[in-house]
Amino acid sequence: MLDPAHWPDMPSAHRAFLEAAIARLRADERLVGLAAGGSFISRTLDEHSDLDLVVVSRPEVSGEVLRDGPDIARRLGPLLATFPGDHVGEPRLFISLYGPTLLHVDFKFVSTEELAHRVEDPVILWDREGVVRSAISGTKAVYPPPRLQWIEDRFWVWVHYVAVKIARGELFEAIDALEFVRARVLGPLILSEAGGQPNGVRRVEQTAPGRVAALRSTLASHDRPSCWRALIATLTLYSELRERLAPPTLQRRAETEHAVRDFLEVARPSASPRRPV
Repeated sequence: MLDPAHWPDMPSAHRAFLEAAIARLRADERLVGLAAGGSFISRTLDEHSDLDLVVVSRPEVSGEVLRDGPDIARRLGPLLATFPGDHVGEPRLFISLYGPTLLHVDFKFVSTEELAHRVEDPVILWDREGVVRSAISGTKAVYPPPRLQWIEDRFWVWVHYVAVKIARGELFEAIDALEFVRARVLGPLILSEAGGQPNGVRRVEQTAPGRVAALRSTLASHDRPSCWRALIATLTLYSELRERLAPPTLQRRAETEHAVRDFLEVARPSASPRRPV
């Protein structure tokens, strides 16, 4: 457990929230500890940082604690809003905003058993009788790497989809699809190549500065030539990353790739969009 005197430097609002939260969470006998992840681990907290907190309970009451998540968040400060992270596939997460000095806090409610499956080793802020440290000590944090086969199986279909949307003049749809590919494919591969945590495009500017120009070329504005250039830049960058990172076991979808590349040769945008059919 890290003594508050040895916490990383942080804004006073962050520190005050943590100190109050620990005192209030201790009073809940169902809870056995609190830990901090994200920028607390890297000691890079600033005025723009979220607090990523892991609230740990005993296994037999973890379901009840999760249901009480909003009430627990409400007890920790002047809560403006909170909602579950179902939109990112994590129902154990409650995303919360406190005020009037705005502070974003993400609470992840887990049991001691669930701590065995984690993507990072959080810093323990409070630990009832060493239960949290014991739960963490026997297991290793693993951040899932990009699944190159999963990507390769889908990538060329996504490219065709974007090209068709550009051809139809559905540019907002094309821009959204390019953003999806950047966050789910290019960003994780670039971060993985650089030895970073492959979490979307999180901190890619700091972790992989040499790839920023190539990634920037995948950004599109709302006009057809821009979208088309971004699409070509996307497949070019993916192809390069695939060559660098693909394991020998990767099954390349060569037939699909060739067919899509041939389609792109004849689908270059003309001066005016085709009418939707």
